[in-house]
Amino acid sequence: MNTIFKDKVAVVTGGASGIGLATCWEFAKQGARIAMLDQDVTTLEIQKQLFWEQGFDILGIACDVTIEESCQSSINQVKKKYGQIDILFNNAGITQRGLFEETNTSVFKKVMDVNFFGSLYCTKTALESLIQTKGIIIVNESIAGVAPLLGRTGYSASKHALHGLFTSLRCELRHKEVHVMIVCPGFIKTNLQSRALGSDGNIATHEQTIVGKVDTPKNVAKKIIKGIAKKKSILVLTFMGKIGYLVSRFAPQLYEHLMTRKFKKEL
Repeated sequence: MNTIFKDKVAVVTGGASGIGLATCWEFAKQGARIAMLDQDVTTLEIQKQLFWEQGFDILGIACDVTIEESCQSSINQVKKKYGQIDILFNNAGITQRGLFEETNTSVFKKVMDVNFFGSLYCTKTALESLIQTKGIIIVNESIAGVAPLLGRTGYSASKHALHGLFTSLRCELRHKEVHVMIVCPGFIKTNLQSRALGSDGNIATHEQTIVGKVDTPKNVAKKIIKGIAKKKSILVLTFMGKIGYLVSRFAPQLYEHLMTRKFKKEL
């Protein structure tokens, strides 16, 4: 057990499945108290019961991150129960697949509401407590937050918005000793892709393009724990994710060419 997490209060949005759930387990094993936020009430109750059976201190809260009042209420419930927030993991997310010219604008709004505004609402409400505890904000971003991604303009736009918000916020909070860590997981085996929105707002049915080896949520969660301990500013995961990140930064035109060639067959 890493003692830096002992008795800390960790809030995880989208915490009942995928990377969020795996990270909740890792935080709990490290001695943290968990506030699991998720809009899937059934899954939330199941997972909460499993944590209780293992003797972990967990608070499960139904939360729709697209609604500011829901985020405010959820964060306030955490503060009421535990008195503080030490870690906020903005993990809840959604993706979409489809050509821009064919995609309804409502899809872009939905993706922005979940990915960007959900993170903004939760962070805004939790910030006072995070400043008091000199805590950490974690954001589940993507290489799509720093580079283009064909066929996912809405997703990429939301992740670019997150990158701009939280790198800027890091600068504002550095003197208050609140740390911001951005996580770029790469391709991970979760239900995110199976729930991807298509151009019409329904679940996408066309095959997803995968680059490199698909990692597991458990491995991602373990690396997030290590990243927090090392106070990483950005945590880029998977081999191909790291390659993509470096190429996009130092040879952006080459990245666009290679990425387009790889992904255009999908559409």
